Amino acid sequence: MLTKQDKLLAELRALVGKHGSGRPSLIPILMEVQEHYGQISDFTMQAIADMLGIHPVEVYSVVTFYAFLNEKYHGKFVIRLCRTISCDMAGKKAVARQLENDLGIEFGETTEDGRFTLEWANCIGMCDQGPAMLVNDQVFTHVTPEKVHDILEACRRSFGPSSMQKEGIAL
Repeated sequence: MLTKQDKLLAELRALVGKHGSGRPSLIPILMEVQEHYGQISDFTMQAIADMLGIHPVEVYSVVTFYAFLNEKYHGKFVIRLCRTISCDMAGKKAVARQLENDLGIEFGETTEDGRFTLEWANCIGMCDQGPAMLVNDQVFTHVTPEKVHDILEACRRSFGPSSMQKEGIAL
């Protein structure tokens, strides 16, 4: 009988087979683990380090450096609102307040049902179209408090193991 760790190790070996066993494979493997599990645990980081023949500190350093990789569980929908000055000048504060009110959480938190995580992003490269935010990998620009409600409703309609892109939901 396979344990969860046995299953995880088998999946990691498959990812190493897919991406290769060298150091350049680290980020693609971590991204797939993040997408599938919603987090990268200490056990997973150690297993990846062993499989790639690198020190676990290197894996930990990469996981903690990049905002899109996480040690802790994140919701199925990770909402990242840009907090640069251009988005601030375009109305970011009202969008942030609407997100917090609609989700009942503050930035840096995940809803109790595990569906939504709210985070700040330092810049998502859409400074001319702010306020901008990401929902998983999908970019939303010129976001208003009214659009927040529509975006969250689209997410709620598509709950399941996949993101809005996989469900083909467009706003």
